[in-house]
Amino acid sequence: MGNGESAMQKQLIELRLTAKQLQRESKKCEKNQKLAKSKLKTCIEKGDLEGAKIYAQNAIRDKNQALSYLKLSSRIEAVSQRVSTAISMGRLTKTMTKTVAGMDKTLKSMDVEKI
Repeated sequence: MGNGESAMQKQLIELRLTAKQLQRESKKCEKNQKLAKSKLKTCIEKGDLEGAKIYAQNAIRDKNQALSYLKLSSRIEAVSQRVSTAISMGRLTKTMTKTVAGMDKTLKSMDVEKI
C-alpha cells in the first residue's frame, strides 16, 4: 500500500463511520418524534392546546431533522463508494503497469517473425 492509498483508506473508514453515526442520529430523531407525538396526543386529550402545539412543532422538527440526517448519510455513503472505486482503480493501474512491463520484456525477447 502506497502512502496516498493509505491516506485514502483512512479517509474511507472515516466516511463510513460518519455515515453510520448520521444514521444513528436519524433513528434518535425518529424516536424523539414518536415521543413528541405521544405527548401531543395526551395534551389534546387533556384539552391543553398550547402544550399540544409545542409538541406538534417538536415532532415536525424531529421528523425534518431525521430526514436531513438520512439524506446527508446517503450522500456520504456515495462519496465513500467513489473513494473505494478510486482505491480499486489505483490498485488495478499498478497491476496493469507491472503486467504490461512484463509483456514488453517478453515481446522483446521473442522473435516476432517466428510468431
